[in-house]
Amino acid sequence: MSGSDSTRSPSGGGRAFSVQPVASSGSPPAAAAAASTKADDLKPLPNLPHYTVTGASQADNRLRQFAHNLFMFRRKSADGLENDSVPMDGAGRAAGNADTGAAAATSRRRLAVSTKSWRDMKAKSTRRYKRLVFKNGECNISHYNIKKRKRRFLADIFTTLVDIKWRYALLLFTVGFIASWLFFSLFWLLICFSHGDLDEKKPKNFVPCVENVNGFTDALLFSIETQHTIGYGFRYPSDRCPEAVLMVMVQSCFGVIIQALMTGLVFAKLSRPKKRAETLMFSKNAVICKRDGQMVLLFRVGDMRKSQLLEAHVRGILIKKRITREGEVLPLEQFDIDLGYGEGYDRLFLVWPIIVEHKITKDSPFWEISSGDLLSEQFELIVILEGIIESTGMTTQARSSYLPSEIRWGHRFERLITYQKDNGEYQINYEKFHATREIPRFPRCSAKDLADLGEENFPYQGMIDDDQYSLASRTVTSASNLHSMILPKQQSTRDQESAPLHQRKSAGGASTSGAGAHSDFACPISLA
Repeated sequence: MSGSDSTRSPSGGGRAFSVQPVASSGSPPAAAAAASTKADDLKPLPNLPHYTVTGASQADNRLRQFAHNLFMFRRKSADGLENDSVPMDGAGRAAGNADTGAAAATSRRRLAVSTKSWRDMKAKSTRRYKRLVFKNGECNISHYNIKKRKRRFLADIFTTLVDIKWRYALLLFTVGFIASWLFFSLFWLLICFSHGDLDEKKPKNFVPCVENVNGFTDALLFSIETQHTIGYGFRYPSDRCPEAVLMVMVQSCFGVIIQALMTGLVFAKLSRPKKRAETLMFSKNAVICKRDGQMVLLFRVGDMRKSQLLEAHVRGILIKKRITREGEVLPLEQFDIDLGYGEGYDRLFLVWPIIVEHKITKDSPFWEISSGDLLSEQFELIVILEGIIESTGMTTQARSSYLPSEIRWGHRFERLITYQKDNGEYQINYEKFHATREIPRFPRCSAKDLADLGEENFPYQGMIDDDQYSLASRTVTSASNLHSMILPKQQSTRDQESAPLHQRKSAGGASTSGAGAHSDFACPISLA
């Protein structure tokens, strides 16, 4: 290349920057000066502008910055550049020093490796996992090869009818009434035929069983009128035919029974407590953070109705494969998740949305799981909320589940409740029901490793004011995080590795890389 290449950010924003090729030793100073650009336009990779988009997610901005860094690395490698900080001025003298260039090149290589590792773990975590319980509470389970299945379902016919879908229930409702009308119309037609009501020549002073029934259509209309006690007055039975009187009594009783069954079926389907679960909400994601110095797993539940759910309580179950000592594979082993049963925290006063807490202790299945392990784990956390409906007194149950990809490490839930001074009410903003915010510099190691390190090695991350750190006002700058955290942390790590052991132990609490007091253990910190 004989000239400089000007490149603009992939997103279209930011200022242009230039890439200057290295002048060979045999090139005259004038040529090198002509090929160079102004010092203001020459910016090495660590000082590139922030290519972020306000309102975009952190992952999008970070991927945008990664793509831009890799693009610049490939372009500079094609031009024969050895590092990011060797632009030549007009006199052919390096503007930077070799140490800075080597550090930038090392950080770039580490960034490329971490990008590849992050993508591999992300692809592994997003692979399809067969969910057992859907978000709406339905179970993804089918039963087959059951002997005498139909007979068993018919033995409990009412529960079977209540559980079937509405379209089949309405079809059964319609077919049941039409079949009863046709069935009794045939009996009425048979009675009239046997009595001679359908004969063309009738004796004098002949009294029919049913007046004005001369065919099947008339018999069908009379059957409908009898069963539903309509009584138009044109067709009616006479007292000269005792079989007709008996048939009126039978059809009237049968009509009352079938109408009561169909009405009860429809009412039972409408008043099922399962429908009450439609107004109970679970957060789309669960989060892992710290509360009072202890790692916890949190998810949010809420009730949209003003009528309370009495005796509400919640419980959690972890479904995961387990292999016994004898080699037996248990594909769907259930592990109980303690949601505060001993302290009574599992019993909820569900008037406003509540964040349910699971303390990650030694007895917790999440004790040895870190943020990296969470991307490769395969399990399903099922949460169940039960309570008594205040208006009907029936017990209802709402279910939901969380996969490992739906658990956000180092996040907190947004605040929902605000006090309105004008009317003196507490207002709940359900727009932020599923919203979470990332905790800056949150440790990514497991709760076990964090306990082994000690609390003094990780400063307490206090609550951040919602007005200062809300999703609406926060702008994610991943490039700034990369420049201000990755490079200083790597330089600090190298300084500590070169220092004596007693100095590393004394500086463990202030280490930004999370090395801590143990020289052979490192707990990484979230970049956000």
